[in-house]
Amino acid sequence: MAAALLANTLYSVGFVLEKRALTSLPEVSIRQPVKLLGLVLRSPLWIGGSLSLAAGFGAQLAVYRTLPIAAAQGIFVSGLVLLVLLSARLLGEETTGRERYALGAILAALLMVVLSLKEGSDRVSRDAPYQLILLVCVPSLAAGVWLYGSAERRTRHRHRMPTTGVEYGVAVGLLYGVSSLAIKGVSSYLPSSGLGSAIVELLGSPYPYLLLFTGAFGLVMSQAALQRCRASLIVPVCTTVTCLYTAVLGTLSFGESLPHDPLRLALRLAGTVLAVAVLLSMPKHDPAPKPPIGAKELTPP
Repeated sequence: MAAALLANTLYSVGFVLEKRALTSLPEVSIRQPVKLLGLVLRSPLWIGGSLSLAAGFGAQLAVYRTLPIAAAQGIFVSGLVLLVLLSARLLGEETTGRERYALGAILAALLMVVLSLKEGSDRVSRDAPYQLILLVCVPSLAAGVWLYGSAERRTRHRHRMPTTGVEYGVAVGLLYGVSSLAIKGVSSYLPSSGLGSAIVELLGSPYPYLLLFTGAFGLVMSQAALQRCRASLIVPVCTTVTCLYTAVLGTLSFGESLPHDPLRLALRLAGTVLAVAVLLSMPKHDPAPKPPIGAKELTPP
């Protein structure tokens, strides 16, 4: 629990610092990844945010060794509250009433998942068949990259309304979901008796290569999306997709069985359905900016 709460804090602080750094940088694009990396690596504020995220990664490894996947995701998503508070305080971002209700519903949905857990009866799995992990992860990575590219093409249309970042958040969330499964897989090698043999076994698994892919693509994609969209919306969407993906597919892939008690099973399924429904109902575009008071509205002849 302590490691999960620490990871929440580190991730929230890291995203907010990166967002604040990106607002003062020239526009970045995923089509110029070398230029993007060159810009962000010259920003001390961005580097501080990245170090905070890296420390959160370390805390997440400890969590996956002691908690079932579904329980860990339920705790991780509670960090959304801190993220929204920091975004309002340090970035000046305001959420709409509809978005606040959506965040509340997401927290309620993940609370249902946590309540569906029972100490002592939920097994913490250590490994999964490589073939099953690749079968789950490869299509998810392809879907995330395709969805992000689709969102990029639509935002380049001059007359489209400003995007809220929901599509970006879902796309990056899929990549980070795969990354979360890879972190779970890496954690299974930590208790090995010899460090050398553990490293050899780890390199023979798909987990480090999935982490490398998601780390490289996730870095570029998330920075471009963070610069264009509000952190107080895109990060909660990304986090929710990551948590749901990991909780559902991770539980199945790593063989952590669903509850046998009907009430606990109903809570877990209802929480998952509610979170997905909220994501589908969130607005895809920000409202158009209102003209200044006293400005004349232009009408076509």
